[in-house]
Amino acid sequence: MLALERVNTYYGSIHAIRDVTLEVRVGEIVALVGANGAGKSTTLMTVSGVLSPRSGSVRFEGEEIAGLAAHEVVRRGIVQSPEGRRVFANLTVMENLEMGAYSRRDRLGIRKDLEMCLALFPVLGERRRLRAGALSGGEQQQLAIARSLMARARLLLLDEPSLGLAPILVDLIFEKIVEINREGITVLLVEQNARQALAIANRAYVLESGRVTATGSGRELAEDERIVEYYLGGGRSGA
Repeated sequence: MLALERVNTYYGSIHAIRDVTLEVRVGEIVALVGANGAGKSTTLMTVSGVLSPRSGSVRFEGEEIAGLAAHEVVRRGIVQSPEGRRVFANLTVMENLEMGAYSRRDRLGIRKDLEMCLALFPVLGERRRLRAGALSGGEQQQLAIARSLMARARLLLLDEPSLGLAPILVDLIFEKIVEINREGITVLLVEQNARQALAIANRAYVLESGRVTATGSGRELAEDERIVEYYLGGGRSGA
């Protein structure tokens, strides 16, 4: 579904990701894990069109998308739920969800996706008339993910969905990611909690200093002594 080949992305003169090669197959959950500053979020932003790679290939369903504007990437079905949630605080929950479907014109499809989101995240239905800024952190995270789904995501890019949440809410978010995947949506997940990310991932990649240094199934990486030592010690990983 998604293939990156020898992708290099810069922030000015800073070489953020180096020759990154990875793939995401239809129906998978694929995790990117690594220390803070390893290039995980940069990889997502390169896929979503927020950043343009200086070299390398980014293909979605066989079509080159490197260099496309972010809204064009969204129209192809790749949608990112950003780190820090970034909900529209002054808009209601329903208005936030409607913003997710801003570029769509298929009213029947929008209604169907709204029903799916409210079934996945019942609290959003209960809070539908509240301003998003009045929601708890966990509720805002659910709203951010649901807003992404409203853009008719086929490949959902999740950037640190458990960041800043209490442990019980972290468990809830991971349960919801699995449910979303069961609905037929492919997921590329960047997550500070490497242990839980690997527990739900079909496959995973480890990034170090902008390079892919290890890959395997979620279970294989969770049992790798080096990965355990550097990323899973104490049950938490670096961001």
